[in-house]
Amino acid sequence: MTHPVRLAINGASGRMGRALLELLREDRRFELAHAVVAPDSPDDGQLVAPLTASNLRYAHSWSAAPVVDVVIDFSSPAALSAALDHCLQHRVALVSGTTGVDAVLEDRLTDAGHHMAILRAANFSLGVALLTRLLRDAAAALPAWDLEIVEAHHGRKQDAPSGTALALGRAAADARQTTLEATAVYSREGQTGERADGSIGFAVVRGGDIVGEHTAMLIGSGERLELSHRATDRSIFARGALQAAGWLAGQKAGQWQLEDVIAAPR
Repeated sequence: MTHPVRLAINGASGRMGRALLELLREDRRFELAHAVVAPDSPDDGQLVAPLTASNLRYAHSWSAAPVVDVVIDFSSPAALSAALDHCLQHRVALVSGTTGVDAVLEDRLTDAGHHMAILRAANFSLGVALLTRLLRDAAAALPAWDLEIVEAHHGRKQDAPSGTALALGRAAADARQTTLEATAVYSREGQTGERADGSIGFAVVRGGDIVGEHTAMLIGSGERLELSHRATDRSIFARGALQAAGWLAGQKAGQWQLEDVIAAPR
């Protein structure tokens, strides 16, 4: 595109939304055109900071949204559903990191790929996207090697293993022409017996303020290959989402992945 990418943020007052706003202060690739918050948000109707020079105000709906090229969504399933309605109506590209989506909305998102460009990810780190690609290649090249995935996060994280760890396991299982459901081992305690051939084991660490660490260990006889990614700054996820949005704007309809973004020529 010759003009700046016209961007809307859904969930603009959330943690990721605010991180995106902060990055947009210095990123001339984008023009923020609309910022959506929950109807009961204290930000509704207020000037969007730190972009107050534009006189843009937070909105609680899409009814008065101007023309945009792409929507970045980090919100809730209900808010994502409303954003999807807008994107489908106006054929706007959608980048979404919202989780907890039920089967009905999942089906809608799948169908939307026939009509618009959509990119969804559980983790918008470009490094994790590359790690996923490397693990897929390694798992296929070394099918007989044992595979263990170790992840570490801060002590406040509610789920285990992390969604990223599960996505890594799923990519490796797919590369080995099986499924994560058939191969995953999530806990070991007591007399577990020998390790089952072809299984994918998961180990979890929780503590302190760890942003996120993931290591895939491929273990053979007399040697071990480790593929690791460590996040030290949460802003990497917002940076990855902006990178995805800039790339997705103008793409044809379809279901795209973050790996497509890092594979694109610069």
